[in-house]
Amino acid sequence: MTISDYFIPPPPGPNSYNSSSCLGGGSSSTSDEADEQQTRIVDERKQRRMISNRESARRSRMRKQRHLDELWSQVLRLRTDNHSLLDKLNHVTDCHDRALEEIDHLKQEASALRQMLTDLPIGSPYNNSPSSDQSIIPTSVDLLL
Repeated sequence: MTISDYFIPPPPGPNSYNSSSCLGGGSSSTSDEADEQQTRIVDERKQRRMISNRESARRSRMRKQRHLDELWSQVLRLRTDNHSLLDKLNHVTDCHDRALEEIDHLKQEASALRQMLTDLPIGSPYNNSPSSDQSIIPTSVDLLL
């Protein structure tokens, strides 16, 4: 018995050394076809993955663009709302200022009228001396003060 009787060669695989290809055996064509088929399968998978990745990236860009469009729409709406609120604020401020001016004017007018009433001589047109009964009845000047 020789050493070659105990040696069992490894099964042929895609990367294994095939002794029959060196000897010109007929199995090399089937091995090459299997390698080509496996390469085609790998290439097809790569191609499908590449197409899938491109489609996914396209959908992602579309989502991003849609989100950006929504944000711009929101910006325009908020700017419009902001201008509207500023206009309302300016209107209310103007009304408030006019009301304050009118209050000041009315206070001055009331003060002037009080002064005029205080300066007026109050008495009966028929009797120049006030009677004792008239001092009990409040006059319009007293009511305003």
